[in-house]
Amino acid sequence: MKKGEYIKYLVIGVIALCVCLIVRNQAALLGTVRGVISAASPLITGCIIAYVLNILLERIEILYFPGTKSGLLIKSRRPVCILLSLLVLLLILFLVSRLVVPELRSSIRLITAEVPALVEQVGKLAVDSQVSLPALEELAALQGLDLQEIIKKTLNMVAMGAGSLFNSIFSVLAGVFGALTQFLIGGIFAIYLLSGKERLGEQAKRLAKAYLTPDFKDTLFYVCGVLNDTFKSFIIGQCMEAVIIGVLCAAGMFVFRMPYAVMTGTVVGVTALIPVVGAYIGAVVGAFMVFTVNPLQALFFILFLIVLQQLEGNLIYPKVVGSSIGLPGIWVLAAVTVGGSLMGISGMLVGVPLAAAVYRLTGADVRERLKETK
Repeated sequence: MKKGEYIKYLVIGVIALCVCLIVRNQAALLGTVRGVISAASPLITGCIIAYVLNILLERIEILYFPGTKSGLLIKSRRPVCILLSLLVLLLILFLVSRLVVPELRSSIRLITAEVPALVEQVGKLAVDSQVSLPALEELAALQGLDLQEIIKKTLNMVAMGAGSLFNSIFSVLAGVFGALTQFLIGGIFAIYLLSGKERLGEQAKRLAKAYLTPDFKDTLFYVCGVLNDTFKSFIIGQCMEAVIIGVLCAAGMFVFRMPYAVMTGTVVGVTALIPVVGAYIGAVVGAFMVFTVNPLQALFFILFLIVLQQLEGNLIYPKVVGSSIGLPGIWVLAAVTVGGSLMGISGMLVGVPLAAAVYRLTGADVRERLKETK
């Protein structure tokens, strides 16, 4: 056997051995990967925060004394603009919380106070009306059952279920506040990334130049550039679409004289950041709020939001977001459907810009191949 063939078969054997080891120990490897991702989650969160915040930072830097020759202003541009970006983001979060949290808290308290009385009234009505159901009472007696006791136990179960629901809501809220620590660490890491983003970019280019072939390096940078442009356009378009759907929801509720119009429009707008189906998540909170005032209007609100969401999902969203990322509307809907099926909400968020990037790269490759065939 020649030396080249010996090395080739040796490499194949090593690869086969590695594959066998991975398959045999996949549970342990997956556990190790999950542990590493969990440990690095604050840093991953920081990278995501830095990427989103950089979109706002770039626009503020353009407005911060453009064309100045003052050394002090030039040196202060990055830290001042980072501070302004954080203040703008915190201001948005503060306004949203001020519009939503107080009203939601008062509605939860109202429902919590009303549930026991409502259950008692329903129980009294059921017990009083059982005399008008002799057939049901006779059937229960034949089976050796106490109809009145069954009604009471059923109502007690309903009351306990309502209490468990509210306990679950508060548990979720507690978990959200517990995650603030992770976001705090991620925010600090994001500030460091934004402060030295040019230096980090130069270091990445030097590493690529040192360890990659020129063709592969150019292809990698091109793909990363397309992904960057697509994700930026998607985030901007998604925010625009969220503002549009939130304003339309609030305006429609004002027209139909529904309560909590501003608060519900804000919630629907925030949840609409999740592509296509996000407004339905806001519909749950909105319907709950309206239900505390008028249960019949809550049903009408759900119907109104379904119509609005269909209009938004099939007309506004593909036009606003699809045009901003260069992806036709049909592929936007397909990306949301497939991404949501594979990875849930995160798949919906990543699926659209990823599909747009693949669409753009494939189109460029097809045009290049057609030129070569001519």
